[in-house]
Formats: sequence, C-alpha cells, structure tokens
Amino acid sequence: MLRPLSFGTFVSIVLMIILLSLGSEGKAQKHKHHPSYKSAKFGSRPGLTTASSPTLGPGLETNNGPFMSESSPHGSSVTFPLLGHSKPGYSIEEKYPEHYKRANFDLEGTLPILMSERSYKRSASATSTTSICPGGNGTSYTSANGRTYEIICNTNIVNNDLPFQLVGTFDACVSKCDSYNAIAGRTVCVAAIFLPNRILGSDDCYLKYNTNPQSSGHGNIEGAILVSSNMVATSSALQSSSTPSATSSLSISAVEGKQTATPTSEPAASAAFSVIYASGAAVIQPQISASQLHGPTQNQPSSQYIKWTTPPDITLMQTLLTVGVEGDLSVDYPLSLDTGVLPINSTTEALINDLSEVPHLSRDGGKGGYLNGQNLFVFCDTGSYTTTTSSSNGDFLGFVSSSVAIDIGSNALYGKAINLQDGIGQWADDSGRMRGFSPLTAGEMSYNLAMQGQGQRYALWPEASIIPLDAENAIMFTPIVYDNVNEETKAAVFTYTGAALLTIQAGSTGGPIAQRTVDRLFNQDEVEWGCIGGIRSWGPSGVGGTDGMVYLFGSVGGGLLLSRAPYDGIADRDSYEYWTGSSWSSGMLAPSSTAFFLTGPILDVDIFYSPRHLTFVAVYMTIYADSTFYYRYLQSEKAIIPPYAPGGDSTSDYVELLTQYDWSDEQVLYKAATGLSGKYIYSGGVHQAYFGTNDITNGGSKMLLSWTAPTGLDPSTLTSEYQIITAEIDWK
Repeated sequence: MLRPLSFGTFVSIVLMIILLSLGSEGKAQKHKHHPSYKSAKFGSRPGLTTASSPTLGPGLETNNGPFMSESSPHGSSVTFPLLGHSKPGYSIEEKYPEHYKRANFDLEGTLPILMSERSYKRSASATSTTSICPGGNGTSYTSANGRTYEIICNTNIVNNDLPFQLVGTFDACVSKCDSYNAIAGRTVCVAAIFLPNRILGSDDCYLKYNTNPQSSGHGNIEGAILVSSNMVATSSALQSSSTPSATSSLSISAVEGKQTATPTSEPAASAAFSVIYASGAAVIQPQISASQLHGPTQNQPSSQYIKWTTPPDITLMQTLLTVGVEGDLSVDYPLSLDTGVLPINSTTEALINDLSEVPHLSRDGGKGGYLNGQNLFVFCDTGSYTTTTSSSNGDFLGFVSSSVAIDIGSNALYGKAINLQDGIGQWADDSGRMRGFSPLTAGEMSYNLAMQGQGQRYALWPEASIIPLDAENAIMFTPIVYDNVNEETKAAVFTYTGAALLTIQAGSTGGPIAQRTVDRLFNQDEVEWGCIGGIRSWGPSGVGGTDGMVYLFGSVGGGLLLSRAPYDGIADRDSYEYWTGSSWSSGMLAPSSTAFFLTGPILDVDIFYSPRHLTFVAVYMTIYADSTFYYRYLQSEKAIIPPYAPGGDSTSDYVELLTQYDWSDEQVLYKAATGLSGKYIYSGGVHQAYFGTNDITNGGSKMLLSWTAPTGLDPSTLTSEYQIITAEIDWK
C-alpha cells in the first residue's frame, strides 16, 4: 500500500540544485510543491525604524530619488484600479502620491507589432507573392470554405485576440478563422488580421472575437471581417442555450470593495461559448470513453521586449535582512516595479525592441484556464537561459517565482502538443531575463536581492487554476512562501506565510497581466483559502455577469473546506462566510476543522459544473505518488440547473449544492506515465473551456488535462528539467 511522502523525501526528489546567478526576482533556487508548508510565526524586528528622506515604508529607502518618474511604463491613466497599501494611520499613496503610485496599468494600448515597421520580421526567402491591400480595401472576399468577408487594409483591431497563428499567407490566415469556427461549432472568430511582413516570424495571423475597437495601423496590414458564416449548429437529444451576459463596466474595481457594477449592453467575451444542456430531470453519471496523450508543450517565446529601465532598487535596513519570516515585507511596502508583466500602452509602445536571442525556459506548474479569448498557462518557478540546442546547453540568465504563457495555434484541438508563447511584457531585457507574473512587493524583492547566495527568498507560487470573475477578469489566490535552503546540505524548508489575491486580465499582446490586488488577504496561521482553487457561482445574468458568488476551497488534512463571498466582496475578509458542516457562519474555520465538503488526501483539484451530466465533477490528484488523476461527481437527487439556464431557478445558488449531497466513489480518470526521471508527476489540473463549445464545461465531451513531469535533466538542456504535458479526455 502506498504511503504519503515525507517532507524530506519530497524535497530530495524535487529540489533543484541551487543556481549560481540571479534573475530579476532574486534568489536562484528551485522549489517543489507540497500539500503543506512548515509553520513559522511572524517575528517583530527590534530596531525597526523609518529610513531617512524620502521615506516610503518602514525600513525602506531609495538609492536615487523617487520610484515613479515621467517615463514610468504604467502611466497615469488609472484603468486597472488597485487597493492601496495601508495600515492604521499610514498610507504610502497618501503620503507620497507622486513619488510612488501603485502600478495602475493602462491596458488600452494597441498591438505594437502592428504599429511600427521596425517591429516586422522579414525573410527574403519567404514573402507574399501577392497583396490584397491596399487595392482590395472595402471589397468582398470569399474564403476557401465559402465564407464571405469584407477586406480592411492598414487597420488594426485592438486586442480581442483568439490564439495567435503562424501561417504565411492572407488566405491561410482567413482559413484559420474558418477552422476555429468549424471546431467550435459556431461563430467565434469574426475577423482575421494578417501581417505579410512577418512571414516566418512569430504569429503573423491574429484571429479576433470582436471587430471593435479599431485603430489605424502603420505598415502593411491585411484584414478580413466576417460578413456571413453560413454555419448551422446542430444537436440531437440535447437542448442548446446560448446565454448572453453583459460586460461589466466595473472591471477589476469590483475586487476593491463593495462597489456596484453597471453592466453595459455589450456581450461578454468570456461568455461567448454557447452551452448545451442534457435533457431530463436526473443527473447523468459521468463516464470516460477515451483519452489521447498530446505530449510535452513547446515554448515559442515572443521575439520582442519592452526596453524600460526600472527605477533604482531600494535598500532594506540590516535589521530586516535576517533569516526567518518577516511578514511585514509582504504588506507594508509598495509593489516592486521590477516585477509583473508590463502592459502595452502609449508609453511602452515606443520602447519595443527585438530580443537579442531566443531564450530557453525551464519551469514547472502549468495550471491556468480560459480568459478573454486566450488559454492561459500559469507557472511557478521559472528559469531562463540563453538559446539552447540539442548539442549546446544554454547559459543561465535569471530566475523568477512565476511566469505566464498563452496557447498559440490551439494544437490540442487537433490532438497535437501545445505551443506556448510568453508575451512581450514579460521580458526584463533583450537577453530574455524575466520580470515574473505575480508581482512582489518592494520589501520581498529587496530581501531576495540582498539575501542572494545565502539561501533565502520570498516567492509567490500560483498553484491553482484561475477562477473566472466576470467577462474580463479572473482571480487567483497565491501562496506567499518563504523558501529557506541550507547552502551546504541543500535541505529546504518552505514556509507558507499567507495568500495574496491576484486579479488577472488577458487579451493584450504584452501578455496576461496579474495585479496583486490584496498583498496578503489570508494570514499564515489560517486555512490556505483559495490556494488550491475555487469555483465561480454565476448568478441569473449568466456566465460573465457581475452577480452571484465566488467559492474558495481550503485544503487541510483529510479534505476540503468551503468558504464564499459575493462578487463585489472577494477582497474584503469580512465579506466571507464559511461552511461549518451544517450552516454558513461568519466565523473563519480553523485549520483543524473537519467540516469537509469533499474528503480525501487531495493535492490538486478542479471542480466544475458539467451541463452534459447536470451535476458537478471533481477532478483531482492525491498526495500519494501514483501519477494518477481521479474523479468523483456530486450525487444530487435531481438534475442541477444553474439559475441562468433554461428551467433554472433565478433565486438559487447552484454551487451551494456542493454542501448538500454526497460525492460518488472515487474512479480513475487518467493514469499518466512518470517523468523521464522515473519520478511521479504533480501539479495536475483541468484547463476549463479549452475546447470551446465542445468542452465538458460547455456541455461538450472533451477536457484538457495538464501536469508537470520531472525529467531528471539539467534545466539548461533542450528537454529541460521539467516537461509540461497535456492530454485530452473524452467523456460519455
């Protein structure tokens, strides 16, 4: 009988050899995930004083003047609102509003690669033989599949991107749009933008799910807007319902507190998929019909970066540079401008330059989800290296505790290995060092830089799938981990110090952006709420709406606990209530609670509603090293119908039924091969909505799984230290 791994065995299996150099986030150490972290109480530091002018926080000083300058890439336009850092009687923003503004990202920028001739990638051996522009502007075009389009020339459709493509010709780009719709079973792609000057470069074809907003482009841009698709959706014994919902004008400000959203009449992009519900009044037992292994994902990094010089680093007082957890470093300091993905906007657009070489990446994790037309893969520890080949290993460049990539080409739709691309805004320099996805505070960042080579650092490890919040945003609850490695013995102790709330937007060419909306929402001695995941309970307005609840899972020994908050209260601790086993309570459950809604030694989990089966399905891995995915379904006494679906009760909270019924017996979903090293896999998850209308979460039959498999190889090799592998699961 298999036994749970001990902490020491776990670390010995997965701990990376300490790297010699440092990246932009500091300490070059590798962690591996474990179902629990060692505890350490926050320590007060004697002698903690305020540094000399200009003071920006306890023990914080600048080397050269203020952080925020006129050349800041974040600009002054506040379209990505944030919570301010504050403590009783003290607010950084109020005290120094011009010296250090939080990273108020302006996501309104256009695709920079469409705006400048210097950005194009040309190849003398592969250029378009004919051009449909500018002479064809405004004329009708019929694709190879018989769809009618209108030609637009030198016009860019801003954002609203579906997965990018590399095709080579305008005709092929339009055909990709047709193919996307054919696979989805309905019209999703409504426009195609082709850049003939980028043939044999990266992603020369941009598919769009919306035709607005538009802007004038500079250079050769050939576009086509769908006029008539001639597509007919069919269903047999299933009844179909496309549930429109509104795009909230509240956007990310919804997570700042109790605000009221005023929806517009625009359709929600994240709710673009039609949903097919099974007929009947009873739950349909989920069963597996087939599976198909895709193999390891492949990295295709973007070829450009934003050449922005970060402000001078800060210096922490020596009383803070000691071994051990100092919780204030995560909450009493502004966000570091050295971390987090840079947006493409009017400031950064002019700073786009070519990378000097294609970086090689080694990373683990890989959960994510669908957001704003893109399939995201979010990773934990990520190392970057110079160009790596089968015969030449790369040189180490840098190391960050998280990174993000999007699927390009939608290869899994065709049963092939997925290609992943890191956005322009994620690179820190022309060599391919990374900024990281989850922003660190200036306190955490400065500590990491000061303690490099000694074995200590702070890390944000996004370990769960994203939770859709509304039509444009998703959230993650990310563990803040203190990593302490003995440089002589390489023994590591990982200390959970709390959970940060990240709000995520996608769709920009700069790459998905995570805002650290609450630096630490849940504390070290509390249940790790949301760190293992959660589920959105959509209200009567439907998927993408701004009503309903957000449910968070809490992983403790023996099973999962449950908490929830309303849409506009997820950043407010006082808005949460907790399931006690018999009722909801405003009192937070202790880590020793056994009020489980799902029992078992669960390590990774995704729970989703299946319109195909009219119930909830839980897909998970356990703490046992068996490289196996399991599933169970909720045995409701009758079919579960969401409030926005045909026949649903508009007053009901359908996710609350997780607490009312028993789960089925555990069944094997998928048995994965061990990694090349022979070691077990981990970080397994479901990428919900990947297959569009044919996805299990939309009433279809398909589901995408991913996991991390250790190779036992050096991270600088072409195969890398870890492989992110995907497989398709087909349901009856």
